[in-house]
Amino acid sequence: MLIHVVSRGETLWQIAERYDVHQSTIQQVNQLPNPNQLLIGQAIVIPTGGVLHTIQPNENLWAISRNYGVSVNTIINANQITNPDLLYTGVTLYIPPIVHIVQPGQNLFQIANLYGTSIQAILAENQLPNPNLINAGAHITIPRRKPSIEVNAYSYQKDDEAAETVNEIGNFLTIFSPFAYIIKEDGSLEPFADNSMLAAAHAKNIIPMLAITNLSVTSTGSNLAHTVLSSPEKREKLLTNVLQLMKDKGYKGLNIDFEYVRPGDRENYNQFLQLAVDRLHPQGYFVSTAVAPKTSSSQEGLLYTAHDYEAHGRIADFVILMTYEWGWRGASPQAISPINQMRRVVEYALSVIPANKIYLGFQIYARDWKIPHTKGATAETFSPQEAVRRATKFNSIIRYNETAQSPFFRYVDEQGQGHEVWFEDARSAQAKFDIVKQYNLRGISYWALGYPYPQNWALLNANFEIQKDD
Repeated sequence: MLIHVVSRGETLWQIAERYDVHQSTIQQVNQLPNPNQLLIGQAIVIPTGGVLHTIQPNENLWAISRNYGVSVNTIINANQITNPDLLYTGVTLYIPPIVHIVQPGQNLFQIANLYGTSIQAILAENQLPNPNLINAGAHITIPRRKPSIEVNAYSYQKDDEAAETVNEIGNFLTIFSPFAYIIKEDGSLEPFADNSMLAAAHAKNIIPMLAITNLSVTSTGSNLAHTVLSSPEKREKLLTNVLQLMKDKGYKGLNIDFEYVRPGDRENYNQFLQLAVDRLHPQGYFVSTAVAPKTSSSQEGLLYTAHDYEAHGRIADFVILMTYEWGWRGASPQAISPINQMRRVVEYALSVIPANKIYLGFQIYARDWKIPHTKGATAETFSPQEAVRRATKFNSIIRYNETAQSPFFRYVDEQGQGHEVWFEDARSAQAKFDIVKQYNLRGISYWALGYPYPQNWALLNANFEIQKDD
């Protein structure tokens, strides 16, 4: 997979010709709102066998060539490198695909063994319907080995809508988390319609994870969390109800998302996590938590203090970093998930939590602020796909903030009102995937399904092998 950024005057036909990919294939992957109108600065995914590699500190061409299974000369020629000994950190190289020419008498089983891959992976990479129908002289693209990760996705859609979404993109998920069962002061749980979405998850071989929270549409839940966490009896009752619900519904794990917990309840929260593990592990269930995006152990505030990264990482099976919402609805226009801030959170988390217990949070929605921004005004939230459609409607130029690794654009609506939109595109998704690979994190957690973003799923599949339930 490649990412192409549209220049002034470029057409889809020209881009397709440049990369030797059919226009309809590019359209299918990107779901462009108007294939005849591309925007300056628009990022487009090109489905090819090649990949992009960002040069890391102290990296050389020999190491890169070994990593990707291609010769140094192939990389030099593909990137027109004039001095192979002079590589700059952060520069992106194009790594051509590995292409095998079928020899007389060769079959896919032999080719797969030769390259250490599978017949199924070769069939999928080359869109071959029949493994027996290959001829001598045919050029076969060999799929590269990809890091294996787990992928979770939350959804707060209605039951039938969530089921439809899971049916569409469920092949890319390891875990699915309907959001959410709200705890009550007596340790019980508010009912939640999830039967259809759970059935869809089961059909797609996805692990269902029960999410419980103290949040509601009307309250941050600080008092509610205190009432339950400060009472040993209510903590026990809550977990008894959780266990019964998991057995009744078929959930296989628990995700605890208690937010805006009072600083004084920090130790109570830690004790509740330990109790959850002690009660759920013997019955074969896993326990995870979702934590606010902290950058140090001393970070104070209602959102942060009670989230003890070291304790969560030690007690829980894994931890989801909620690395999003810098650009929240009530903020001034800015990136929702700036990569520089996300990196700070990940690096702090890694100082106290093993990498194999960390999921990187990834929001998949856009925000549209009216400008100039006024205090108290809130942004509109919609999908990245709607952001592209809106930019196309108003023929906007797509800008890209290199520090945040996030795209944005401005437009003036029919009433003369100015707007600024921050969203996610192929480049911002790839930046997040690169963090997961750089730090060898356990997985990615999406917040939240229901916002169409086709580029993301294509790139996710190109970057990783997605672990599935056995």
